[in-house]
Amino acid sequence: MERAHTLCQDGVSTGGVLAHLERLEAQANKSRKESEELQRAQPEESALETKIHQLRHIRDKLRAEVKQRQARDKASFANIEPDQTAEISEQDVLERNQETMKAILQAYHFTGLSGKVTSRGACVCISTAFEGNLLDSYFVDLVIQKPLRIHHHSIPVFIPLEKIAAKYLQTDIQQFLFSLCEYLNAYSGRKYQADQLQSDFAALLTGPLQRNSLCNLLSFTYKVDLGDQSFPFCARLLYKDLTRTLPTDVTVTYQGVEALSTSWEEQRASHETLFCTKPLHQVFASFSRGGEKLDLSLT
Repeated sequence: MERAHTLCQDGVSTGGVLAHLERLEAQANKSRKESEELQRAQPEESALETKIHQLRHIRDKLRAEVKQRQARDKASFANIEPDQTAEISEQDVLERNQETMKAILQAYHFTGLSGKVTSRGACVCISTAFEGNLLDSYFVDLVIQKPLRIHHHSIPVFIPLEKIAAKYLQTDIQQFLFSLCEYLNAYSGRKYQADQLQSDFAALLTGPLQRNSLCNLLSFTYKVDLGDQSFPFCARLLYKDLTRTLPTDVTVTYQGVEALSTSWEEQRASHETLFCTKPLHQVFASFSRGGEKLDLSLT
């Protein structure tokens, strides 16, 4: 009983004292670590404050320099005569136009536009293509002055170059070139289709292919086989939109018979749809395979 009394005085056991000492030691260690971290952070905070002060100083210095330069420019501009001001302004516009032309030629080198900057402006080459086939190329020699003007060009006479230039050349060089590319690519695409029809599918034609110089009006007669029968059709393709390679109006008629059977009438109607939705040579490729109905299902 006396030993038990010795181990437990004032109601506190030996185990409780040890646990209390461990908690005090842990608190002391935590306080020491926080103190050490605080001491390490103080130099970093001081360095950051120094850096902030330096950056503010640089900012204030730059602001002052900008204000001084603005004041000098304003004073210099006030001493320029009106004619000189107009000359400088016009020169700035011309320089911006030259830089714009350079940027266009660099950015769109792989889209059919290429060329070089010349002493008087820029010579632009427009290369046309259709279905991955490189076709004809055309050039436009531009004089970068006020107003901008075309010095030389190789654009076909039936392309509305003057109309496009009147609409865009003085206000948007980029749109002028893009619009011209659109017309030229569409013309080359239509011409390519007509050439392919004459060269690759002459056996299906029963007469000459008639076309105008712009290749926006085609007419021809052709024959297709259905089973053991063959019948000639006459087609007229009109391209009202000169920026398109597919016709806007198609008429297919039959010759020599007042009325067709249901199957041939279906063929005639399907041909009109095919001509409106597929390139000309692709339609005749399906005819030569006897697969126009299959192609129609894919449009």
